Amino acid sequence: MKKYIAIVLCLLMVLSIVACKKTETKTEEPKTEPAAETKKVYNVVHLVNGNLGDKSFFDSAESGLKALEEAGRIKHKTIEMGGTDEDQPKWLETLYEVAGSGEYDLIVCGTYQMPDYLKEVATKYPDQKFAIYDDSTYVGENKNVVNITYRQNDMGYLIGVFAASMTSQTSVANINDKKVVGFVGGVDSPVINDFLYGFLKGIQDTDPEVKVDTRYVNSYVDTATAKEMALSMINDNGADLIWGVAGLSGNGAAEAAAETGKAWFIGVDSDQELTLPADQRAVCLTSGLKNVGNSLVWLIDELDAGREHWGTEVNLGLNEGGVGIVTDKNFAAIAPQAVQDAVKAAQEAVASGKITVPSAIGDTSKGAEALRDSMMP
Repeated sequence: MKKYIAIVLCLLMVLSIVACKKTETKTEEPKTEPAAETKKVYNVVHLVNGNLGDKSFFDSAESGLKALEEAGRIKHKTIEMGGTDEDQPKWLETLYEVAGSGEYDLIVCGTYQMPDYLKEVATKYPDQKFAIYDDSTYVGENKNVVNITYRQNDMGYLIGVFAASMTSQTSVANINDKKVVGFVGGVDSPVINDFLYGFLKGIQDTDPEVKVDTRYVNSYVDTATAKEMALSMINDNGADLIWGVAGLSGNGAAEAAAETGKAWFIGVDSDQELTLPADQRAVCLTSGLKNVGNSLVWLIDELDAGREHWGTEVNLGLNEGGVGIVTDKNFAAIAPQAVQDAVKAAQEAVASGKITVPSAIGDTSKGAEALRDSMMP
């Protein structure tokens, strides 16, 4: 009997120990991996001093912001303020309204018509962050503004390679046996000559025999003068491709190319094959691009990486996706494969740093002007 009692007591002791162990296990803190860092979702407003549907800067900016929103990286609102003279008072009023609301992490606007309004409001609201694309008017004067500009010289180089390669393709309609192309610029200025410098270098590196008839309209809205210049380039000097870098004026060169049936037009900033009248679209072989949407994605990437650029100008080229060249539609259908391959090779060389394209911005040696004069027909 005593032996039986001893066995029972031993069993009770074992069960007690096991129960204690179970209780201890239940009270242990669970081991978890550290939580992943959550990136900020920015609240962004895009102020359009015009309307969407321009197939140019505003639509490009909007596409970048929509891509960011779809990726869950921003919340964004777009305000179309209208683009007429009567609408302009609304631009300043709306800037003040959104800045004063304190609702947005970033206010985005663009181009040459907005810097005066932006400077006034950014000065009044120094804690509000702003980004303006395709403008460098007041760089550094407000520490809460980043100016986004684009390496138009890189873009120009690609267009130059394309033009020099294409002007020798005499089996293609409108291409004659003269190696002459044209450049219609808006104003003889560092910015326009930055496009030109890249264009000339791309041509020179591709075929040094090609001549470039360069002329300036001295206006961004004078299509008639641009058309007269382009007609002279075509009829007098045998230019078979003309790059219009003159805002609305440049469309006069497209008119001349279409009217004569003896030349091709190259667009600028946006894909002009999408916006020109049908007869001019037919002679628009490609366009140099400023990719505003890509540049806004780049800016958010930088903020997420902890790199801030407030109070500075960021100048974006091929590597950042800031500029490019249209390679579909007429380009793909009409340019021979050898020409397309030359453009692709140039893109890769500039993007990799194998080729460094000179800039006319801040160039006191006047390299662009000297090269321009040496390459005239």
